[in-house]
Amino acid sequence: MKINSLKISILCFLYAVLAPLPSLAQELDPALEILIQKGLEKSRSININQLNAQQAQVDQNLAKAVFLPKITLNGSYTRLNDNITFDDDTQNLLIATQKLLIKEAAGIPFNASFPANIPLQEVNHLQNKNILKSSVDVDWVLFSGFEATNAIKAARHKEASLNYAGMAEKDRIVVNIIETYDKLALVNASEQVLAASEDYLRDQEYFVKKAIENGLGTPIHRKRIELAQQQLAARQLEFSHNKTLLIEVLQQLTGEEKEILQALAPNLTALPSNEMATEKRNEIKALEEAERATAYKAKMDRNHTVPKVALKGHYEFRENDLSLFDPRWYAGVGIKWTLFDGGQSRLKSQKSKLEGEKYREQIQEAEELIALSIVKAELSYEASLQNSRIAQKEIELAEATFELVNKQHKNDLASITEVLDALKDLERANFQLQESYFGQRRAVTTLLHAKGLLNY
Repeated sequence: MKINSLKISILCFLYAVLAPLPSLAQELDPALEILIQKGLEKSRSININQLNAQQAQVDQNLAKAVFLPKITLNGSYTRLNDNITFDDDTQNLLIATQKLLIKEAAGIPFNASFPANIPLQEVNHLQNKNILKSSVDVDWVLFSGFEATNAIKAARHKEASLNYAGMAEKDRIVVNIIETYDKLALVNASEQVLAASEDYLRDQEYFVKKAIENGLGTPIHRKRIELAQQQLAARQLEFSHNKTLLIEVLQQLTGEEKEILQALAPNLTALPSNEMATEKRNEIKALEEAERATAYKAKMDRNHTVPKVALKGHYEFRENDLSLFDPRWYAGVGIKWTLFDGGQSRLKSQKSKLEGEKYREQIQEAEELIALSIVKAELSYEASLQNSRIAQKEIELAEATFELVNKQHKNDLASITEVLDALKDLERANFQLQESYFGQRRAVTTLLHAKGLLNY
């Protein structure tokens, strides 16, 4: 790469950084957008959080199901050792009563003997020894003492808390993927800088070779060039290893195939950093919803001693095997009132309140940390812009110095060591410029995250 073309590219890029910027969604590389979506789909933590949210939905349905009637079908067969009957005195009394009633109906005098030709009905058993029953029961909670109602509200806020926690996890994953992608872009930009240095060294190698052939140079000059080339190769190997590692990290985060990741050519382009109104972070929303959930749970525990009202119904499908005292059906409304449960309701409610106070402390701590991170990100962004301007000036100075020293060396007015030192200064200045671009993108991403504006 020639110095002039490199200079033009740097100027254009610096203008892109300093110019007014569009929104984040419009600015992100489409390849990066695809990686973010893949990363969100692959995330185990997000999937686990969604399952937890679904469990909270089931908890709501379970609490609502308290108010639905429960219908139970029953069937049983029992064999007793014998029929259950009245004792002998009671049976004799029932037989005698039956005879009196028959004599009265037939007009037979009270003191007359009972006619032998009139049959008597045997006394029924209280319960036959073979008992076959088939019945249905209905249990219906009419009033749960607000316990189920508060359980529904607690589960609803728990679900909302888990949903916000999932959004917060998405934000963290997005920031991680963007940062890794930007590091890969920084490696690519650094490789371009090293490629430019390689071109400069190749020109110097050719010049020294010709100088030695014409008796104007020494083998020491060639060895210095060879040492510089070896040092450059070591730096190129280091960046190659960094690129391999970053591809591994991206593959783990997104699940994308390595061949596709290796074919990526990300660039360090600017991100929007205009004045943005701060929105409440998903982490704060998750904690607030968790606090509300514990408040309703405390009410639910406290309402355990409130009277409960329920309806009970029973119907027997078979009458044959019922005892003389068993009803065919019955229905009723009952009340259950726990006057004293050993203080368990009060203690559970107190425990839930303490849990809510813990969430309130976490909310305040998180708000303080978020406010600090916003200030830190804004300062980092300003510093990155200043570093970009400084690096640009250093590049201009390093280019001018290199051109001057290189011209002096060709006129035998400067040593090859001075030329190589000037080349290293130019390379270092280019590295600093690329690092300032990386710092600018990272600061903007952090600022968007801190202000709750990623919205993925």
